[in-house]
Amino acid sequence: MKKEVMVEVSARHVHVTKETLEILFGKGHELTNKKDLSQPGQFACEEKVTIVGEKGSLKASILGPCRPADQVELSLTDARTIGAAAPIRESGDVEGSGVCKLVGPCGEVELKEGVIAAKRHIHATPADAEKYGLSDKQIVSVKIPTEGRALIFDDVVVRVSKNYALAMHIDTDESNAAAIKGNVTGEILA
Repeated sequence: MKKEVMVEVSARHVHVTKETLEILFGKGHELTNKKDLSQPGQFACEEKVTIVGEKGSLKASILGPCRPADQVELSLTDARTIGAAAPIRESGDVEGSGVCKLVGPCGEVELKEGVIAAKRHIHATPADAEKYGLSDKQIVSVKIPTEGRALIFDDVVVRVSKNYALAMHIDTDESNAAAIKGNVTGEILA
């Protein structure tokens, strides 16, 4: 049986705490859902911020809902462009990560940590994991069969939770390396 997984490209984005949201957009501001994402309860927001590094800045959308810690997810190219350190980390692992400033229409916030390049990963439900013989934190490879640029991504971490939907997430640099246009189906090589 082929272990197929939809591969989605995750462009640069920002996760914010309620406190940061209110500094950037004003007291009492609530995130505006622009589009639901594939992961249950997650959504792209109308709200955008400017991410400022030592050499430049980029605009990025906020993803909701609010989180317990601020996090900026950039591709390595984005990080180099603005002069920010972005260690490759799993989402949520921001301790000692890169710094930046976030600028919104009502204020700005200096992040003393929180800038990362997200480690490529697969979200899976417990049922998906059982079906494919996978476990939480397992490292797998995924074959991407694109025309002219097919490749195998190694070092893909599996994340298992009842709150997930089966999908692999890569950033724009990784997508460009495989010449991905839209979503593609990859094959998990455990």
